[in-house]
Amino acid sequence: MPLPIINSIASWVLKQRIHQIELFLKYPNEVQEELLMNLIRSSENTAIGKVYEYSSIKSYQTFTERVPISTYENLEPLIEQTRKGEQNILWNTPIKWFAKSSGTTNAKSKFIPVSTEALEDCHYKGSKDLLCLYLNNNENSELFLGKSLRLGGSSQIYENNNTFFGDLSAILIENMPVWAEFSSTPSNKTSLMSEWESKITAIINETRDENVTSFAGVPSWMLVLLNKILEETGEENLFDIWPNLEVYFHGGVSFDPYREQYKKILPRNNFKYYEIYNASEGFFAIQDLNDSNDLLLMLDYGIFYEFIPMDVFGTENQTAIRLADVSLDKNYAVVITTNGGLWRYLVGDTIRFISLNPYRIRVTGRTKHYINVFGEELMVENTDRAIAKACQMTQSEIVDYTVAPVFMKDKEKGAHEWMIEFKRAPKNPIEFQKILDENLQALNSDYEAKRYNNMTLNPLVLNVARPNLFYDWLKQQNKLGGQNKIPRLSNQRDYLEQLLSLQVRVNS
Repeated sequence: MPLPIINSIASWVLKQRIHQIELFLKYPNEVQEELLMNLIRSSENTAIGKVYEYSSIKSYQTFTERVPISTYENLEPLIEQTRKGEQNILWNTPIKWFAKSSGTTNAKSKFIPVSTEALEDCHYKGSKDLLCLYLNNNENSELFLGKSLRLGGSSQIYENNNTFFGDLSAILIENMPVWAEFSSTPSNKTSLMSEWESKITAIINETRDENVTSFAGVPSWMLVLLNKILEETGEENLFDIWPNLEVYFHGGVSFDPYREQYKKILPRNNFKYYEIYNASEGFFAIQDLNDSNDLLLMLDYGIFYEFIPMDVFGTENQTAIRLADVSLDKNYAVVITTNGGLWRYLVGDTIRFISLNPYRIRVTGRTKHYINVFGEELMVENTDRAIAKACQMTQSEIVDYTVAPVFMKDKEKGAHEWMIEFKRAPKNPIEFQKILDENLQALNSDYEAKRYNNMTLNPLVLNVARPNLFYDWLKQQNKLGGQNKIPRLSNQRDYLEQLLSLQVRVNS
């Protein structure tokens, strides 16, 4: 079948989904309430359903009174039972896949259950909807005339008691329909390679002569790959290699610190960027408009949402609220109940609502990745935007960064200490430091109040990292690859102290 016809058919099929999306846009709260009741009814005879007497839960109110909010540690014993092959524990259909995730906060691995329903009705549905929304907004797209260059995790699938675990991306590749591989590059074999440095070389060799029309992956790692391709080919920009490029689908970390670097290697004004918000636990939100920074919360993926206001998070007054009760421009911790058997599960992310009709959000950080040692309530969203602005004003570019508190000692005031690795360093680091501090104050009134006349906080401390510091740190932690992220903010100094120690060592 000729490629243009395939492109037209694929576009038509994906666009049919728009009508279903319009339904949850019109009746968001009703769709969520019905979804919750369906999840509860499906799980009445599971082990967890019997403990909390799901059979007699008829309302959201009763659900919240019976079922506690859970962390991974709370659910781990039940997940481990399922990993040993026992079924009907958390969910009513067999679960044999587990997404291994250690994130950035904990060296201990998590094994997130992935049911068939979670695969089909959440993860794959989210991927299809991303394409659907993009095509709906860009009717002249020729996306399917070429291939998508994907950069996923770097882990094989491993077996354990007839169950299987690996990076979510590896599980998705393992289960995707055969036709999907034809529209992607590199091959599944290369995508699943574990050793990062060999993998990069293999990806370049496989993709440089393909007709690549889109990219998909985490901005920081994708940038490493794309710069390496330019270096290997000697080309000025990526359109010289792939002239039909039209969109980059990205997620995992904020795009703000990397935006200007992407514009340099993709210098066409009509090139599109589309953001997604997904995790091992589920696919949550998609940018639904061209040139937008907001994400549409997807409400019919088998995920019921609740939100804990961050001003009461972790206190005895902590209470979760449902979607119908959220407010604009307030930070919330995300709680999910899913068709993968996660019940009132604390994801660990924080978001804020930009719009309530429809429900659009921005990811602001992590529940463990913020700094509030001095009452400044600094979120990753603040630091990402401030550093992007400082880079723009000083013609500099970053690779990555992390921030930790400098604790008060004796009569000395506190401060924030930054470690920034630059791709292109500012000519005057002291000026950069000042601009960064001023931008943080402009973005966060609590930080500004603590910095006023140096009353509580001294000016931020800037460490300029040696080349490859963050790469070497991730390699030391055995965390090289597309799913791993640098912890941006912390209330402790552990990460920063490790980096400072590694900073003085010379590369072998």
